[in-house]
Amino acid sequence: MNIQHIITLGQLKQSGYISKSVHEEVRDNLIKSIQQKENPFTGIVGYEDTVIPDTERALLSRHNILYLGLRGQAKTRMARQMVDLLDEYIPVVAGSEVNDDPLNPMSKYAKDFIAENGDETPIHWVHRTERYGEKLATPDVSVADLIGDIDPIKAANLKLSFADEKVIHYGIIPRSNRGIFVINELPDLQARIQVSLFNILQEGDIQIRGFKLRMPLDILFIFTANPEDYTNRGSIVTPLKDRIQSQILTHYPKDIETSLTITEQEADILAIQKEKVMVSDLIKRLIEQVAFEARSNEYVDKKSGVSARLTIAAFENAVSSAERRTIIHNEAQTQVWISDLAGIIPAITGKIELVYEGELEGPYQVAVNLLDKSIRTQFITYFPNPETIKKRRTTGKKSVEEKELENPYKNIIRWFDAGNHLDLLFDMKDAAKIEALYKVDGLYSLVKKHYPLANDKENALLMEFVLNGLSTYSLISKKSIDGHVVFKDLMGSMMNFGDFQVSDEENDEY
Repeated sequence: MNIQHIITLGQLKQSGYISKSVHEEVRDNLIKSIQQKENPFTGIVGYEDTVIPDTERALLSRHNILYLGLRGQAKTRMARQMVDLLDEYIPVVAGSEVNDDPLNPMSKYAKDFIAENGDETPIHWVHRTERYGEKLATPDVSVADLIGDIDPIKAANLKLSFADEKVIHYGIIPRSNRGIFVINELPDLQARIQVSLFNILQEGDIQIRGFKLRMPLDILFIFTANPEDYTNRGSIVTPLKDRIQSQILTHYPKDIETSLTITEQEADILAIQKEKVMVSDLIKRLIEQVAFEARSNEYVDKKSGVSARLTIAAFENAVSSAERRTIIHNEAQTQVWISDLAGIIPAITGKIELVYEGELEGPYQVAVNLLDKSIRTQFITYFPNPETIKKRRTTGKKSVEEKELENPYKNIIRWFDAGNHLDLLFDMKDAAKIEALYKVDGLYSLVKKHYPLANDKENALLMEFVLNGLSTYSLISKKSIDGHVVFKDLMGSMMNFGDFQVSDEENDEY
């Protein structure tokens, strides 16, 4: 429909325009989207078989929706993308505060205006991007903010009594009429404010300071809530929850691949950073694994959740750590090393809520432990499991080849046992770090055996990864001190190999 020449009510009637409710608009456009095999929720990853189908069913049923889930689960993003399911333009009565439909006016202003001007009533067209309202629920939100109130200044300027409907100042909800309105963190809204939404959701009318208004608001309501809020800060009053027809549970990514896609999509990496800093798949997986470790860690509050924002911020910090090194040494290019992951600690500590035991441990130490656990978990997907090797007790004599096959890390461990150590600065030049790594006996040959096609930089990164991995399995020691990390042997005549101890004689097997 060409809307450029339709500027009056009469022209709108002649065009054959048919009014639809917001729910009908969204339903019709969603049906077209599904038929054309299009995804109405672009950029939403990991919800293809869960949240998105649930949302589509709710919209087809013309329901208002409550998204219930922990922080950082794309609840608000889902709501904002529903704007794309609205018609591109709709007509409204010119000057209407509540987007009155010219064919079905509801406010006194619109009814009087049409009665006075008839088919010459001017109309204007509102784009779908202007039909979205959003409010973060906070304890200071009032009924006046949401619904409306009497405006004494307007009454004085227009010289009207407070009994005249024209003195009403409409709140954000009536102003969102014929659109989508979102209330984020609904439980934070005071119970008495939640009560004011009852009639709007069920009967479609509003009440302002004693005025008996029958305004059948046409709004698609989307609410978001965090389950934690039910106990920590507030709750959704039962009658209101009962009036929200569909409650949809959101969730975190269920696998590393999905999490990788989200971080890659959302991380804000500058073009110049991409040119200077290479990030291997290994580094990306280690960063994602931190979030998975945090979500199951005994020190982290599971009710609070661990947002996807953690890995996004951590990835950005890792790239910036490497970039900082290139600036210090005036190098053209580098890669993110395992040591650069020390730079993601601030991104972790700011994104996790700790339980009491975690507070005693300290946020910094908890973050370090999460990073170590990430390395430990991912290590066995790249190299043989040291835990299996440590627990494989032998009784008979075996050939050297058999022993080496059983423990591929033997030469590396012996190098450290001989009193050698490796000191790597966090801000070390790439060439110096590579040179230092090659000094460790057996390190390069181990990597080359498992990854024969890796290039020089990939080899060096994997060599550093091996040292960090072995330290998490207590085969060598690792200590970070003032901007550098030192790898050594495990001290003492009795070597602690994880779950059991091995004497010097038995150590020959390793």
